[in-house]
Parts: sequence; C-alpha cells; structure tokens
Amino acid sequence: MGTPATPFRIEPLTKAHRREGFSCGAAPLDRYLQVQARQDAEKRVAAAFVLIEPPANQVLGYYTLSSSSIDVGQIPADLAKRLPKYPSLPVTLLGRLARDVSLKGKGAGDLLLMDALARALQATQSIASMAVVVDAKDDAAEAFYRDFGFTVVQDKPRRLFLPMAVVAELFQ
Repeated sequence: MGTPATPFRIEPLTKAHRREGFSCGAAPLDRYLQVQARQDAEKRVAAAFVLIEPPANQVLGYYTLSSSSIDVGQIPADLAKRLPKYPSLPVTLLGRLARDVSLKGKGAGDLLLMDALARALQATQSIASMAVVVDAKDDAAEAFYRDFGFTVVQDKPRRLFLPMAVVAELFQ
C-alpha cells in the first residue's frame, strides 16, 4: 500500500518539538503530551511519535507505542485456537493517539494510525507481537478504530485489537 503525498512528517518526540500549543480537545491527552510523553520515552515506558509539518517543529498530532500482553481468554475463540496455548500473548499497545483540532477532518488521525501500525508491524521482525491493542476513550474513538478493522476484546469495554496478520495485509 503506497503512502499518500503529504507535507507532514512523523518522527520520534524530542526536546526540539514544540508541544505547548497542542490541543486535541481532550485535556488528558493534551496534558500527557505537554507534561509526560518525553519522560515516558526517556524511561522507555512508551515510545512517542509526533506529527509535524516541516520546517516548524510544532506538534500537530502524536501517538505512543509500547509492549504489552493480553490474556488469551480475551481474544476471539477462532483466533485463540490457532495460537499457542499460552496464558497470555504479546501485543503492541497503542496507548494514545491524538491530533490537533486544527487538523480535524483532514485525515491526520488516519495518517497517525497507519504510521503506528506500520511501526508496530516493523517491530515484529525483532520483537514478537500478535496484535495491536488500543483502549478507545469514547464512542467516537471506538468507531474510528473499528473503521480500520479493530474488534472488541472480550470482557473489556472499549479495548480493541487488530491481529498483526491483518496489519500485514494492510501494507501488502
């Protein structure tokens, strides 16, 4: 799948990125970027990636990725029966994803998600992960992820996952 031409660039969060003007309309996501994201990245708790439009270093969107695991009982039975009988399985957690309100309706969320999925898939060459998991913050976020094929994890409201095999198909 080809990447559409865009003036934007997505790169790892650094001190050079201007985060103070970012506003996605959700105070906890704004605060995380402005206060916590770099600390989490430095402590290797979450890898933060930011959307910018060069040459400016103003953050226009971001997402975080980290390693996690999921209880095998939470994934659909048809998928679980094709996997090893381990109590938990490795996944990639898409912890946060937000775009600035100035980009609403311009595809920035799609661009961020596709970049996150591509990075997660690439990482599976070095570190196993059978799916990408996300915790949607509300109905709109859940609908956004469902549009990309994410399905609900059993017994966990708003937790969704996308098998890495499906992610791989997106990029063939």
